[in-house]
Amino acid sequence: MHIAIDAMGGEGGVNLTVPAALQALQMFPELLLTLVGNEDQIGPLLPRNPQFQTLRLSILNTPDVISETDKPGNVIRNGKNSSMYMAAGLLRRGEAQAMVSAGNTGALIMIGRHLIKTITGIQKPAIVATIPGTSRQSYLLDVGANLDCTAEQLFQFAVMGSILAKSLTASEARVGLLNIGVENHKGTDEVRRAAKILSECSAVNFIGFIEANELFEGVADVVVCDGFIGNVTIKSSAGVANVVNKLLAEQLVSGRYTEAMTAFEAQINPQRFNGASLLGLQGSIVKSHGNATVEGFVYAIQQAIREVENNVPQLIAENVAAII
Repeated sequence: MHIAIDAMGGEGGVNLTVPAALQALQMFPELLLTLVGNEDQIGPLLPRNPQFQTLRLSILNTPDVISETDKPGNVIRNGKNSSMYMAAGLLRRGEAQAMVSAGNTGALIMIGRHLIKTITGIQKPAIVATIPGTSRQSYLLDVGANLDCTAEQLFQFAVMGSILAKSLTASEARVGLLNIGVENHKGTDEVRRAAKILSECSAVNFIGFIEANELFEGVADVVVCDGFIGNVTIKSSAGVANVVNKLLAEQLVSGRYTEAMTAFEAQINPQRFNGASLLGLQGSIVKSHGNATVEGFVYAIQQAIREVENNVPQLIAENVAAII
């Protein structure tokens, strides 16, 4: 399995991506990685073992970097020599089976749509994030790719999310629409219309509206919303988790309670759920949070591995053709 890494993306740049790549190679013996970025910055962070680099890790030297301030509309014209664009190019040519980047989200979506293309029947790709739960994890989409969505797009997100969840968990996914109430008359016109479309689609196990307080209770396996609501939701949740962890760390100091706290922290640690997939593209692109830790970026690489192992883009394409 070969994955391309945008080594220059994110706040940490090579200080984040290179150590994470080395950890991933240790964890997954069959993994091959290409680090795309400035070779002069990447090289000094690698082990002084030429065989290691030759056999499982390679570098594609690129002169340019897409920054967080670059406008997505300009990256196709001006960013063709950037680490993000060239990493996506490896995926497009079939030289890599997936791509991971912590860089500019808007630019990544633009490059993905330009080089990798959307699946036939899907209007726009969506970013899907994994969220923790009391019983099991769930998937939330969209979390930032599309700030405003039509009912048809929400329906497409639900179909893709259902296919993703089923491929990764081997069970029928329960799909809910995030809303301000569970009553049929509540929500925007587009959300209510999406609910009607979903209720008439036998291929999706639609359970109706769910409220934000139910997100982490395992009520639904897939939760669908527009990108504005999803982005606010996922970032607010991560902020709450970080506050809870800090408060517990200050209070629980004895050995027994420290052990309990460690287990609890592991369950809600936002880094464990880093790695949001761009669903709806013809290849696997995983977006890491820009300020992820090394641990978090490793989880993003793991998400890419799982998508490749389960042929997620191919499954979505096959099922979308039959449903939409």
